[in-house]
Amino acid sequence: MTQRVDLATVMDRLAIDEVVTGYAVAVDDGDWAGYRALFTAGGRADYRSAGGIEGPVGEVADWLAETMKLFPVRQHLVVNRLVRLEDRGGSPGDSAEVRADFLNPMRLAGPESDGTVTAPNFSAAGRYTFALARTGDGWRLTRVTVHEKWRRMSA
Repeated sequence: MTQRVDLATVMDRLAIDEVVTGYAVAVDDGDWAGYRALFTAGGRADYRSAGGIEGPVGEVADWLAETMKLFPVRQHLVVNRLVRLEDRGGSPGDSAEVRADFLNPMRLAGPESDGTVTAPNFSAAGRYTFALARTGDGWRLTRVTVHEKWRRMSA
């Protein structure tokens, strides 16, 4: 590999990491326009393992916008990112896959009395698979699949 190829690979990895982080931030902040913008025009998402839906990004974003109203406090921690770039004979290609573990603590919506939160906490964890493509606008998601492994509710 040349230094130019090494630099291109590092730049791609940083750009891909930004998309994955942007995904978590968009969901946590309820930025559904930002969520949609992370995907290609034909992008899809699959939340079936977590009790959700699978489909085109617009349909899934609408579903998430309604579903996440149940969880006014949420935090997606996306860790252990394993990035696999397409290899075109020693040069980076135009597709990539990221496998990343997640821990997602959230608080269910509920009544408060005297400033004390009485709603229970909900946590889920598992692994995401992100498929990405290089586009004219940079790296974008073509598919996100959630592989939920466990969940827990606590007071």
